[in-house]
Amino acid sequence: MGKIIAIANQKGGVGKTTTAVNLASALGFLEQRVLLIDADPQANATSGLGVDVATVEAGTYQVLEHTCAATDAVMGTDQPNLWLMPAHLDLVAAELELVDKPKREFMLKEALKTLRHEFDYIIIDCAPSLGLVTLNALTAADSVAVPIQCEYFALEGLGKLLNTIRSVQNLQNPDLTIEGMLLTMYDSRLRLSNQVVEEVQQHFQQLVFTTIISRNVRLSEAPSFGEPILVYDASSTGAENYLNLGREILARNTQAVDLN
Repeated sequence: MGKIIAIANQKGGVGKTTTAVNLASALGFLEQRVLLIDADPQANATSGLGVDVATVEAGTYQVLEHTCAATDAVMGTDQPNLWLMPAHLDLVAAELELVDKPKREFMLKEALKTLRHEFDYIIIDCAPSLGLVTLNALTAADSVAVPIQCEYFALEGLGKLLNTIRSVQNLQNPDLTIEGMLLTMYDSRLRLSNQVVEEVQQHFQQLVFTTIISRNVRLSEAPSFGEPILVYDASSTGAENYLNLGREILARNTQAVDLN
């Protein structure tokens, strides 16, 4: 049964979608069967894999609405071992349409039951908010990975996210864990970047991934070409970083299985 990891942070511009797309791609290159779910109405993860959002007929919105089976909303990609459940701008309507439905927080979890056994990892790219769609993602997930940019106000709003995670653990998903805190947009030349790294590592210790995502021009360019960094420029620092993150997650989860 595949592990579901939500990539979440309600603060925008922290490298959340970049992480979702490139972690999913890296795990695919590491010979894992991976499904990337775009749960953000901006649909950047969808376009980041070269899919024209305007052509999406079945995706996360239809799955949440239960007007489409999850298996019918999954499409193949050009990347090895990587499949996509795309998003469309219509997903923004789900916040309002799900409000009055019973068990509204469990819609995605129920839908994914038919898919979990088909993949090793399911990565969910969450919206930069703590709304109902993100709550569905956290309820469906086994763990949550939190990107934190190495910039001023890095920890701003993080307490609110952690409170939300604790609330989900108490009410909807007692098995939800924190996969790790991922430091992004790191520039070793900047004193501020190094200070943020030290502060986050001091606060969260073992929860912080060893891998740090460096600020990288090629990484920023890749989405405009509809390609993950491992396809756009496999020799770049960004590609190396995300491959290392993929390896670290595989190692962590292999160790967890061994301990059990």
